[in-house]
Amino acid sequence: QVQLVESGGGLVQAGGSLRLSCTASGNRFSFNAMGWYRQAPGKQRELVATVTSDGSTNYADSVKGRFTISRDNAKNAVYLQMSSLQPEDTAVYFCNTVSYGFGVRYNNWGQGTQVTVSS
Repeated sequence: QVQLVESGGGLVQAGGSLRLSCTASGNRFSFNAMGWYRQAPGKQRELVATVTSDGSTNYADSVKGRFTISRDNAKNAVYLQMSSLQPEDTAVYFCNTVSYGFGVRYNNWGQGTQVTVSS
């Protein structure tokens, strides 16, 4: 059973920065992809950024140039450095991992961490 523990959320003023961290444990297989999603009140969960095992990254257009995703495979961790935060970035941020083993796809989610950006 994969467990994902997120940290780093909080309240920040517009223009500020936050760094989210997510550490995984209990995985049997290495993670093909690790990423961050977010869900604002009344909205669907959306992709923020992902990073594959070879370091390829993908970002939502709304965060390109402001957010940076990275991972530490040795620590089974993924990070999201968020800069120039805006009120529209306010959401619960969820860590996500994807792995494959014996033909089965494993998709796991963290419990979420609140990010609130005040104007």
